Amino acid sequence: MQQELDLMELAKLLLQFLVLPIGAFAWMHYKMSQGHAVEIAIIKTEFALTKENHDRQIIDIKDGLSNIFKKLDEIQRDMHK
Repeated sequence: MQQELDLMELAKLLLQFLVLPIGAFAWMHYKMSQGHAVEIAIIKTEFALTKENHDRQIIDIKDGLSNIFKKLDEIQRDMHK
């Protein structure tokens, strides 16, 4: 009977000081990694939107410069006439 009690105490101690802390650590690690995954997804989305807006602005600038150069060419042609 004493031996069963000792085994139960040993099992209780192992559960209390080994299994539960490892389980708590694993759960905490899982929660933190999920939070990081969400943050990474948000950052990727923000980067994509920023890049898209930047590309659109660059295209607008190129179109504007193209129009300016066309006008300058027209002015130069008119001056040579």
